Amino acid sequence: MANFRELLKKTKSEITEVSTEQAEKLLVEDWTLLDVREPDEFEQGAISGSVHIPRGNLETSIEARLPNKETKIVAMCAGGARSAFAAKTLQEMDYKNVVSMDGGFNQWKDESRKWEIPAVLDQSKRNRYQRHLLLPEVGEAGQLKLLNSKVLCLGAGGLGSPAALYLAAAGVGTLGIVDMDVVDESNLQRQILHNYSRIGQQKVDSAKETINALNPDVNVTTHAVRLDASNIEEVISQYDLVVDGTDNFPVRYMLNDASVKLGIPVIHGSIFRFEGQVTVFDPQKGPTYRDMVPEPPPPELAPSCAEAGVLGVLPGIIGCLQALETVKLILDLGDSLTGRLLTFDATEMTFREFKLRKDPNLEITWENRERVQVVELSDSCRPAPLRDL
Repeated sequence: MANFRELLKKTKSEITEVSTEQAEKLLVEDWTLLDVREPDEFEQGAISGSVHIPRGNLETSIEARLPNKETKIVAMCAGGARSAFAAKTLQEMDYKNVVSMDGGFNQWKDESRKWEIPAVLDQSKRNRYQRHLLLPEVGEAGQLKLLNSKVLCLGAGGLGSPAALYLAAAGVGTLGIVDMDVVDESNLQRQILHNYSRIGQQKVDSAKETINALNPDVNVTTHAVRLDASNIEEVISQYDLVVDGTDNFPVRYMLNDASVKLGIPVIHGSIFRFEGQVTVFDPQKGPTYRDMVPEPPPPELAPSCAEAGVLGVLPGIIGCLQALETVKLILDLGDSLTGRLLTFDATEMTFREFKLRKDPNLEITWENRERVQVVELSDSCRPAPLRDL
């Protein structure tokens, strides 16, 4: 039976090794650095942009973290032994382009090449987000993305309530809440951020109290204002994503124009009686609200929830879907609903999906962003003419 030295020598003869200098050049290109050291080693210093998977978890985690077998990988450990075994394992798993960095991180650091102390979760956060950390597609790096993200919820009502709660539970670091209304008893049938004792309280204050009780990690920023053309750009520009829980057409169209101008994706949701829908409007990648709804329907065909009613559970379903899409966008996970409209009928318990397409004649586009004007809109919701440059 071979001893460790013999096994390592044999393994190194079956893989490709590169020096630290060669590895540094590869990383400038499109190669990915795979750090297979233990967590305590990684926390003491790492190379920026590396993918960290401890050697003991490699076989179970690599295909979720790096699913493309054509990915060019530089495997690295502390000295070059574990990375050699990792490279051999990856070859056996049919990864096509794998090399091991001889000398490892210790030599890299001794040669004064660039490294950093990585951001990591403390023990309290590891306990709180343990179920996320078990998912290779999320892991510690993904949880850190969530904690560093900034999401704005437009509305602390039926849709905003479940969306905000699940985003807070997921660990979204900064949640903005926009709502100028106060809690009314009629809200409590569906708006689960609030309770009976807060009737008459500002909704944003009630929302902040509930979110902070659920997760003190979350920084809740309140905006007890009516969004209009004078403030919407200033408010939404502070955030990475916007969850749209608004319930009137002029604000939706104004939000569309501002998001197009600023390039901020909007996770849209709407509800009516027993039906709901959700999609993602990313002005840089797909259709927008004006593509889907070129002009608002007549008022008699689109009454508000206050006029037509809504099943109390329905906004919980749609709001949760909005939260899910938001988390996916933050983590760059799976396929988003960009360019797809998902509808739900609670009476039939059915989901349907429709393709959304860009209107080639639409002027309010990302390409025209510098000319887009965000203005107060009339009932027709027609956009302002493009500004001359």
